[in-house]
Parts: sequence; structure tokens; C-alpha cells
Amino acid sequence: MKGRPIRVLEATGRGEHRGAVHGAAFYSEIRRYSAERLRLASNGSWAGRPATSEDALDLASQMLDAHRAYDADLYEEMTALAAATNLTIEEVLIVSGFTDFVDFVRAKGSNTVPEEDDCTAVIVPDDLAGGAGFLAQTWDMHDTATEHVVLLRVEPETDPAALVFSTVGCLGQIGLNEAGIALGINNLTASNGKAGVTWPFVVRKALKQTTIGAALGCILEADLAGAHNYLLFDSEGNGFNVEAMVGYRAVSKLEGRPLIHTNHALDDKSRSVEAERPPDLLASSEARLTRAEKVLADRSGGVDAEHLMALTRDSEAICRRSEPPHHTESAGAVIMRPQSKQLWASWGLPSENDFEEFRL
Repeated sequence: MKGRPIRVLEATGRGEHRGAVHGAAFYSEIRRYSAERLRLASNGSWAGRPATSEDALDLASQMLDAHRAYDADLYEEMTALAAATNLTIEEVLIVSGFTDFVDFVRAKGSNTVPEEDDCTAVIVPDDLAGGAGFLAQTWDMHDTATEHVVLLRVEPETDPAALVFSTVGCLGQIGLNEAGIALGINNLTASNGKAGVTWPFVVRKALKQTTIGAALGCILEADLAGAHNYLLFDSEGNGFNVEAMVGYRAVSKLEGRPLIHTNHALDDKSRSVEAERPPDLLASSEARLTRAEKVLADRSGGVDAEHLMALTRDSEAICRRSEPPHHTESAGAVIMRPQSKQLWASWGLPSENDFEEFRL
């Protein structure tokens, strides 16, 4: 195997994680990651304005009621994780829902352009993939997050089991459940963030569903804190892309060609509430979208998992290496095939690490 394997943890849905790391070492890692996320949320680079740690934690406390109202079981899981790690629930909320949280921080008084740029994602319809399509994406983030990437096997008592790509301390970021529902994401920036629900809660609640309609409803009905793009795909070949802005949703349905999304809004109304982006990051997002469109168009004869692995490793635009001033890199990648309930995951730069296959 090339590179480092992804760590796999067993998650019960009650804040308990077991597996490759556990106990004191695991909880210490979550505390380190939490401290780094709080630093980034406070230093002005990601939120667009500086804030003290106390200010950030106070804003996080204003978001707790929205999370409890949206899904009480996930709120209990977040509370249990906070207790296990000796962190406050506000600190766990920040480490989990960081990019939506900074939308809220920004909205409380910033005219500065933020540093945000994350992920290239595609849905390939069944007809272009031998009858069983794929949802695939990179996960790009500040390079301090890479070491903390894990894969969770979530096995709740009543809801569908799921494989969930995540980072330590985060409830979940990208996943596939045993009902054949896959969910991916791209970060977007909101100019109107609020004390609402952060995106990992939306991901995990959607993965608790048994139909794509119910999963879509979780996205459409959430009282969101910030902006995110969600991609949904199921074992029947149904797919949706949702630009989920605060107070607005733009929904596109999968038709005969791939749905592709990066980190800038495509819908006119979404753009009207999108925060301004640094020119180089906007150019990166546009280049990744164009490159993914070209690579998939060149695969008119069909797409398989190996082709999508190559897409995530593309050095022209998609597989991103950390460099100043933003220090964003491809911290991992995921490929999901809902019909066969297969998931391939790579830790770190896909160009330097193998994909491992997992099944539900």
C-alpha cells in the first residue's frame, strides 16, 4: 500500500468511538484539534475578522438551541463527546461545524474577505457508470486538519448503519448508509450567517434516513448557520445537488450528465447572499469545476472507480497541495457507489496515498 491508511473508528451514535485510536490518546488528539480550530476561528483569517476565544465560544453558545431543536439525539451525541474529551459543548460544536461557524462569526461584523476553499465533488449517473453510478469528492481543508482524518463506522441502535468520512471530534462530513443513500459536500461562504445548525448535523441526520426524499428534506428544512453545498445520490440512481444558503435553497436534479460542484455558488440567488471570496480562491474553484467537467467529458465511454480515483489525483487543478498564504490541501478523498454499498477512502493527498475499499 502506498502512503498512510485511513484510521477506522467504530461509533455507536452515543459519542463513543473505538478503533485505531481510543482512550486518553484519542481524547487528547480531539483537544489539540479543537484548540487549532478555535485559533483559526478567532485569528481573522477564516472568519474575516478577529475575535477573542471568549467571543467565539459565546457565539457558539448562541447556536446550541438550534442544534438541540434540529436533532435531539445528535445533540446528545455531541454532549457525550464533550464530556468524554473534557471539552465544553461549545468547543465541540466549533471543531465539528467549523466552516459554518465562521460564517456566523463573519456576519457579526466583517467586511474582510475570508480564506475559505474546500472540495471538488461529482455525481456520475448510472447510465455513465455501467448501470451503477458514483458520488466522489476530495475534501480540501487547512493543512492542520489532515492528520485528524478518520473513517467512522456508525452503528446506531435504530437508524441505518453508515460509513462516514470525518475528522476526530466531528460528527460526520461525507457518508454512505446501508439504505443506499450517499451524501457529499462542498463548502460555500455566506454573508448572512446566523445562530443556526451547522452542516455536520445535517449530514448525520440525512444519513439516518431510508429514502432520498427524506434525506433531501433534512437539508431543505434545516435552520442553517452558514452556507454549504450538498450532493445526494441513492441506489436507485436518483440524485440532487443543493446549494443551501441561509434562508434559501437552490436544488438541481441529476439528469443525463454528471452533477459537478466546487466552492462557488452557481445559482443567481445563491450568489446574492454569498460572501466575497479572495480572487485566487475563486479562480481555484472555477478551475477545478472546469477541469472536472473536462475529465468526465473525456470519459464518454464510461466511468468506474479507478477513473474517479484518477480524477481526485489530478495535478492540474483538483488535487491541491498546501502552500502560502492559504495552506489549503486535499486532506482526503471519498468515492461511493450506493447500489453496491461500496465506499473507497483515501487519507491525505490522493496523489500520494492509496484508496481503501469498505462495504456496508
